[in-house]
Amino acid sequence: MIIIPARLGSTRFPKKVLAEIGGVPMVVATARAVASVDDVAVATDAEEVLEVCKAHGVKAVMTSSEHQSGTDRINEAAARLGLDESEIVINVQGDEPFIEADVVEKLKKLVHAYQNDSRVMICSVYKAIAKEDAIDPNLVKVVTDESGFALYFSRSIIPYDRDGGFDGYKGHLGLYGYTRKMLGRFCSLPHAPLEHIEKLEQLRALSHGYAIAMTEVETKSFGIDTKEDLERALGRY
Repeated sequence: MIIIPARLGSTRFPKKVLAEIGGVPMVVATARAVASVDDVAVATDAEEVLEVCKAHGVKAVMTSSEHQSGTDRINEAAARLGLDESEIVINVQGDEPFIEADVVEKLKKLVHAYQNDSRVMICSVYKAIAKEDAIDPNLVKVVTDESGFALYFSRSIIPYDRDGGFDGYKGHLGLYGYTRKMLGRFCSLPHAPLEHIEKLEQLRALSHGYAIAMTEVETKSFGIDTKEDLERALGRY
């Protein structure tokens, strides 16, 4: 199942999940973009989002407003939906209305590959990006090892190119995949300092010694983090 966390009180762009994209609220556009891959449900903390989803025929689940991360919200939604511990759950951010279905499908296959590996807590994806894009703190970067596992994620540019000429930057996409069992294990971990410093929840898994499996994808999608991103998005229509 695909679960889309949709918190209404975004600090950088309040109510962004309800901003109109292509004639519908952003969260609805995101749900429609991935509906061909699997069943979709929106996990929200706001009645307003719940009603908007219902009006557009999108399944939605009310969750606590106290969650510190989207993954914690998804974990509650998965429990409310009665998902079995072996079911694959894909976390697609509510601000990704242009995400391609084949990208989500590739992530789903990656979870299948690691679903019985106790070292792996999360699966995710990245895309190749230019250095000028890597400078943007709103675009999260990832460094991986030779086996494709994440070494670190940061809003800063990583790795630091001391000698110049490096062109292998990897931009992390806000998609995560896990089995319901993996998801529960992640949410049972104590929050980690790095998670709060960078404001990146995936660092909780790395901080506690678990692995995050990564795979490269090709995509033209981008997350809408700011009002400037929204203007860029509207230019596609």
